[in-house]
Amino acid sequence: MDVGFIGLGRMGRGMVASLLRDGHKVRVWNRSAGAAEGLDGATVVESAAEAFRGEAAITMLADDAALRSVIVEGGLLDGAERPGLHLSMSTISVALSRDLAAIHARAGVPYIAAPVFGRPNVAEAGELNIVCAGPDEAVARAAPLLDAMGAKTWPFGPEAPRANAVKLAGNFMLISAIEAMGEACAFAEGHGVPGADLLDLLTNTLFASPVYKGYGASIAANRYEPPGFNLKLGAKDVRLALQAAEAVGVPMPFASVLRDGLIEAMAHGDADKDLAALAKVSARRSGRG
Repeated sequence: MDVGFIGLGRMGRGMVASLLRDGHKVRVWNRSAGAAEGLDGATVVESAAEAFRGEAAITMLADDAALRSVIVEGGLLDGAERPGLHLSMSTISVALSRDLAAIHARAGVPYIAAPVFGRPNVAEAGELNIVCAGPDEAVARAAPLLDAMGAKTWPFGPEAPRANAVKLAGNFMLISAIEAMGEACAFAEGHGVPGADLLDLLTNTLFASPVYKGYGASIAANRYEPPGFNLKLGAKDVRLALQAAEAVGVPMPFASVLRDGLIEAMAHGDADKDLAALAKVSARRSGRG
């Protein structure tokens, strides 16, 4: 397929590499110059408008502000040449997803929300889990792209915001797991048990899942750089989850606990470290950090 890709952070680069490997023709644009270096086979274009055309356009931008700036304020949906569909793969708010779906409908461009679960190495391997919601016909047309980037696509119906709600729910659970491991390590160490030994036991028995094993290994080794997913992005996702929860009258008391812990971590200089650095908050509060 003829694809435009906007947003070449660590995740975006891996996703483009997977598309190229699968034989798709990919035009790329990023706000900062030089981000496309090393993406052999991709065509670098000079503007977002040149990428936002063809059979499909994919966006993988950092947050609501970046996506709104490029797509809405940049007037991409007002151009003479527009894509056959737009796959929005960023982790964004439910509210913005709803707005974008309406704006795209008025412009006649099918909009699909397709946020992903997985780190940059998973993106590069084409093994992401992709949460997808949008018009059935458009999702069917996007299938070759989704298959190139992901191990599995998880459909959640025709309403795009559902996919974003699922993504935020998943990230809430992931960050909760890190908080639980941080508190459990601080508790165990208070009783003379090395936190690394506790995590070795639990992540190979009761909690032998990718999230616990991966983040647990980072916590056990005090290894928070380079980040696979940085802490400030985790803080953004918890904030978005709380906003979306309030909008539908759903209390999320533990999300508030996570928000405060993430703010504390950022106040201590850990914003750009891996999300696993949230565990340092419990250690610090116990006098062992």
